[in-house]
This record gives sequence, structure tokens and C-alpha cells, in this order.
Amino acid sequence: MKTTRACLFAILAAGMAFSQTPAARPEFEVASVKPSAPPTADGQFNVGVHIDGAMVRCSYLSLRNYLTMAYDVKDYQILAPDWISTDHFDIAGKLPAGSSGDKQLRGMVASLLADRFKLTFHRETRDFPAYALVVAKSGLKIKAQPPDADSSDTGSVDVNVSGGGRGGTVVNLGNGSYISYGLNKLEAKKVTFASLMDSLGKFVDRPVVDMTELDGRYDFTLEYSVEELRSLVRSSGGDGSRIPDSGADPAVSIFSSLEALGLKLEPRKAPVEVIVVDHAERIPTAN
Repeated sequence: MKTTRACLFAILAAGMAFSQTPAARPEFEVASVKPSAPPTADGQFNVGVHIDGAMVRCSYLSLRNYLTMAYDVKDYQILAPDWISTDHFDIAGKLPAGSSGDKQLRGMVASLLADRFKLTFHRETRDFPAYALVVAKSGLKIKAQPPDADSSDTGSVDVNVSGGGRGGTVVNLGNGSYISYGLNKLEAKKVTFASLMDSLGKFVDRPVVDMTELDGRYDFTLEYSVEELRSLVRSSGGDGSRIPDSGADPAVSIFSSLEALGLKLEPRKAPVEVIVVDHAERIPTAN
């Protein structure tokens, strides 16, 4: 399994300022879009964004992933047909001379979606059921980890995504921080609660917002049920039904694991801006 270098904000929650003026919009010099190769027989695949000089290669991302990359939204903020999540595409593009920064790259992806998939959408604000991650009344039972002496937080993080088969998946967030997903547990090293929200939302039936008011980095382990793991796989466009029963304790879940750390998921409702996809072609136009 190869390791794919990716920009965290380009996959999960990158911000962007997108101009709707056609003459000013950023575009790749040249770009190709094609359906991704399916996973191998043992379920392995390469996924992420790889930038090598002027060349950008996005592998095994769904149209939903590309939308989160381009428009600063989470998965749950995109209302669209099911295939938006299940069909995967590879994009290869050449950056024009003088390009710099993630903001321009994300704008180029937005332009490509409009051109090749004929994507149109509008924005709405809707009330969504959500979970708030809060510190339990018993208090937090884990301690923040001190920063590495040689680490630096520049705001731009390179992420290594490896695995995807039976051995699980490791997301290296840089600066000694990573999240490892196994068949029955998630192991986090020097991870902020804010960076965990997208992951938690994939295990449960609604988005999760961080209301801990804690900005430290923590080491912890979260166990989850087989059904929660199936939910995680489905949220990534995989076939959750292929996950076998593990015989694990049915009382173990993300909820109970968080409570053991002195944390709690509280049901709430919150107004959320969403993107409603009005039209998208399932087969992109020719390169």
C-alpha cells in the first residue's frame, strides 16, 4: 500500500474564498478527471491529495470530498444524491505558473467541478440534530500532552493516509499527531478535540461540534461497536455490510468510550448552512 501525502484542510475542512467572476476564477492549466480504480481484492486503495511541484493528483475521492475541499463545508452540510458519496474520481492537474497556496488550489477544484461535472448548487440554512462534545460533570480524565521541542504549527499540515485494508488506516496529521483506525478502536496521539469532530460524526447518526473549550493535544483510545465501524465505512463511500461481526462487547461504543475519558456527547439542535446540489453530471465531460 502506498502512502499518499495530502493536505488535511483539502480533504476535511479547508477554508476558501471563491470568486464567482468567471474571468477571475482560478483554473488548472490542464486537468484530467476519470473514475477511480476500484479497491484491490483485499480492500486496499490509495486516497488523498498529492502535490509534486506543479502537478496535483487527487486519488479515490468522491464528489462529496471534492465539494468539502472547495467550499469549506463538512460532509453533513452537503445535500445531494447518494452517488455523490459512492462514486470516486481521480483528478490530475497542472498548476499555472505563479500559483501558490491552498486557497488557489481549492478554487481550481471548484472551477473544475463546475466545468466537468456541470455542478450547480445553492445555499440554505437548516436546523440539524447534532451532538455537542462536552466535558462531563466528573471532569476530564486525560491530560494535555506537552508540545514537542522541535515541532512547529504553521497552520498548513501535511497528512499521510495509509492503509485501507484489514490492517486499518493511519492518518498522520504531522508534528507527532496521528489517528489510527482499527477494526474495533481508534487510537489518537497528540490530537486536538477540534480535529476529531469529523471522525466522530462518521461513527454516529448526526454531526458533532466541539464545545469542550479545550485547545490542548491529547493521547487517548476510543473503542467502537461493529455497527459504528460500518457507519464509518459507509460515510467514506465503502460497503459497510462487508465488515464482519467481531464478537466484541455490545456495551462498548463511542459513547461509552468518551465517557471513560470524562467526555460526553449531548444531543442538541443547531442552525447549519448547507449546500444543496441542484445538478451534477455523474459522468464527467471528456478531458
